[in-house]
Amino acid sequence: MMETRWLEDFLVLAETGSFTHSAQARHLTQPAFSRRIQALENWVGTELIDRTSYPTTLTPAGVVFRERAADMLNQVLATRALLQGMKPLPEDTLSFSVPHTLSFSFFPKWLTQMEARFGQLACRLQASNVHDALLSLVEGGADLLLCYHHPKKPVELPPTHYAGLRLGVESLRPYARCGRDRVPRFRLPGTREAPAPLLGYAANAYFRLMTELILDNAPEPCHLTLRYETDMAEGLKNMALEGHGIAFLPQSAVTREVRHGQLAPAAGDEWGVDMEIRVYRRLKPARPAVETFWSFLQDQYAPI
Repeated sequence: MMETRWLEDFLVLAETGSFTHSAQARHLTQPAFSRRIQALENWVGTELIDRTSYPTTLTPAGVVFRERAADMLNQVLATRALLQGMKPLPEDTLSFSVPHTLSFSFFPKWLTQMEARFGQLACRLQASNVHDALLSLVEGGADLLLCYHHPKKPVELPPTHYAGLRLGVESLRPYARCGRDRVPRFRLPGTREAPAPLLGYAANAYFRLMTELILDNAPEPCHLTLRYETDMAEGLKNMALEGHGIAFLPQSAVTREVRHGQLAPAAGDEWGVDMEIRVYRRLKPARPAVETFWSFLQDQYAPI
């Protein structure tokens, strides 16, 4: 019996051309990944991978199967949704893969702006961590990817297979709870005698890397004590609102709280970093709805 994860494995391998990199992306050992590809080939009844060349390439059968694999996955997901009692979205639905923070803070307002110019859109939003959001586009599980980009932590999508546009700039800055005087309860850099309490990101979070970049380039030595960590900015924002410490948060996620005097910057602008917000798509021809919307976006934003 064929397993959908075999299709996901195959699509990643078709993109990377490397068993090693594909196994890492799928969180598998290389032998385990190879066995799953072989199991898919046994189910199909023919070889899909040309193992006589490097980088890894597809056989003629593999090229044909690649074109169908993403559709097969989408049909399985749509069928599952239907069986769970969900009304299917229209066929021209746009599927977006978006990291959690952007799905909360940026995407709703951005979609409102786009619909005001383009017209109403039917959308499916897949919110996940940055790695899984990227993987969803690569595997064909999403039409468009929204993500952050910084030169020190770039989005590695080859321009030969993907196109991208710059949607804007997002700043990551430290914030802390404040009183009516709008003075933050805690400030950076802290002191050796009284280190500032830090609300940090878990090791697998994209903003963990951005926070470390800020601290590595800080204008003066920083004294911090880690009080709490999680992988989601919304979780850190709520902890900061309760007065538990300083959290490095994207500006779009705290606009309302700063305006209402609940949070205030815990340091100057030199304690921050700016990141691009980008949208990506695969270059191969897509459904008419995707092509039409992408053409519209190209008229609105600069290419990467």
